[in-house]
Amino acid sequence: MMTHPASAIKREVHQLVELQIHTLRQESPLTSSELFDYHVRSEKITTLYHELDRIGRMRIEWPLGRAS
Repeated sequence: MMTHPASAIKREVHQLVELQIHTLRQESPLTSSELFDYHVRSEKITTLYHELDRIGRMRIEWPLGRAS
């Protein structure tokens, strides 16, 4: 069984968001390395949401384009 790309992306986003929350719940201040990792994950989450948006738009446009 093949996983739909959107499902895999949503799962990855969920994991990244959980890690972001875990990072922010730390009682100690973030180190430079942790802050950098947090920023990289934030950019990755944004990129993945853009990809989900693109997939959603393709699903909407594809049936319309086929009817022409």
